[in-house]
Formats: sequence, C-alpha cells, structure tokens
Amino acid sequence: MPNCTTVTEFLLLGFSDTRELQILHFVIFLVTYVAALVGNLLVITVITTDHHLHSPMYYFLANLSVLDLGSISVIVPKSMANSLLNTRTISYAGCVSQVFYLFLFCTAGFALLTIMAYDRYIAICKPLHYEIIMNRRACAQMVASAWAVGVIYSALHTGNTFSLPFCHSNIINQFFCEIPQLLKLSCSDTYCRELAALVFSLCLALGCFAFIVVSYVQIFTAVWRIPSEQGRQKAFSTCIPHLIVVSLLLSTGGIAYTKPISDAPPALDLLGTVLYSVVPPLMNPVIYSMRNKEIQAALKKLLYRLIQSKNNMSIFLA
Repeated sequence: MPNCTTVTEFLLLGFSDTRELQILHFVIFLVTYVAALVGNLLVITVITTDHHLHSPMYYFLANLSVLDLGSISVIVPKSMANSLLNTRTISYAGCVSQVFYLFLFCTAGFALLTIMAYDRYIAICKPLHYEIIMNRRACAQMVASAWAVGVIYSALHTGNTFSLPFCHSNIINQFFCEIPQLLKLSCSDTYCRELAALVFSLCLALGCFAFIVVSYVQIFTAVWRIPSEQGRQKAFSTCIPHLIVVSLLLSTGGIAYTKPISDAPPALDLLGTVLYSVVPPLMNPVIYSMRNKEIQAALKKLLYRLIQSKNNMSIFLA
C-alpha cells in the first residue's frame, strides 16, 4: 500500500518561475479580467434597465453574462494573486471550491447555450407561437433547469474527485485546480472513475451538441425559405455568433479534458486551458451583444443618462 498523507494544500504550477514573466502574467490576466467584468456588467445593466430588451433572448444573454462573471472570477483572481505575491499555494478547501464552482458555471453556461439554440429555433421556425411558448414562466424554468444541471453535474464530479486519497504529490501542473491533474495525484486506482467521469461528460456534451445541431438544421432550412435576402441576413446574424461560441467552448474544453496528462504542460496545453476557461467570458459580450444594434442603442442611452446625471450633479454642487 502506498504511504498516504493528508494533503492540506496544493501547489499550482503552469506559468514561469521568472519574476518578470510572473508580473507579465499578472498584467495580462488583470487586463483580461477587468475587460470581462466591464463587458459582462454592461450587458447585465443595459438589459435590466432598458425595457425594450425585456425579451427571452436578452434574458438568456443576461444570465449568460452572470455565469461568465462567475466562471472567470473562480480562477483568474487567485492566479493573479499568486503571480503578484510570488506564491503558488492554494488551500484544500480553496481547490474544492474552484473545482465545484468552475464546473457549476461552465456546465450551466453550456446548458444555457443549448436553451438559446431552442429559443432561436422557436423564433425563426415558429414565430407565431413564440410569445406563447417562450413566456416569462417558461424562460425562468429553463434558466433554473440550467443552474440545476450545473449544480448536480458539479457536485458529482467534485465529490468523485475529492473522495480519493492524495498521496503521490500536491503539485498541480496547471494555474488552477483541474480535475485531470488532481486524479493524477491520487494513490488509488482512478481508471474506473476517470472512465465514468469521461463517459458522463461526453453523454451530457454530445446530448446538448446534438440538440443544438438538430435545432440549427431546422433553423437553416427555414432561413433559406425566406424570400428576402435582408431577412435571411438578419436571421443568420442572430445565429452565427451563437455557433461560434458553442464551437469554441466544445473544441477547447474537449481538447483540455481528453488529452493525455503530461508531467510538465507545454505551452499549447496552457493555451488550450486559457482558451476554454478565460477567453469565452471575455468574448461573449463582444460576440453576442456588442455587435447587436439594439444592445448598442441601449448602451448609448445608458451612457447618455450617466453623463446627464453627472452634469446635473456638477451644476447642483456648483
């Protein structure tokens, strides 16, 4: 039997030991994090304050921004703090929290992307029944189901991982607590658990992906029947960004969780991890919302009101 010891903390590797590169990593992640915060908070604020955007599509976008804020806040601030303070440690409880909440937000986000595909299908293929099917109660239930799937999926994976004894090492070759790296540290046989986790994840991902593909096959079939070219372009413009984000999330996440676990992650492995964990929360506001004319108009109105209130306050104080 291997000599097991109680692990109270982990060491997060992944980036350089050179102090200058640690500072560069901190600056890059700081800019990325602030941009993601500003972009997603603007989307949430604009959608909640403008009554013209109180529709199912924008309701789902606001919830997606909440999930994006959660997912990037789980891993980036800790990584920034470690680089700034020149430390690598994370507590056992902190590692458990990272795994649980990252899986929660990412899984709920992917479930929400599946719901958004259904929303686009109803809007384009059954426009006369859209308001009846996508009513306020149905939308709330869909969002609640996405969160529930995220909680259940995350609890299963987190419990499955941290019920294992860790004795080989406490060094994680990543910049956050990642399940494949944690399974590598276990002193028990993890093959069955890895296989079960992989099969369960593939079933969930493929099920959602198949639903999205079927929805878009019917969407594109309906769009090609639209006689007006302008109408077809408008319909496509609401679908293409969604497909880009789904493809990016599936490809980067699939590569990160199905590749062999190396002792020292090469630059491409780190890049793939950054792509699926950091880039989507940063890019989603741009891809989904900032290219949307209604969002842009609402944002301009919000900024105008803020400038007006600031000017009025200045006049009052003067």
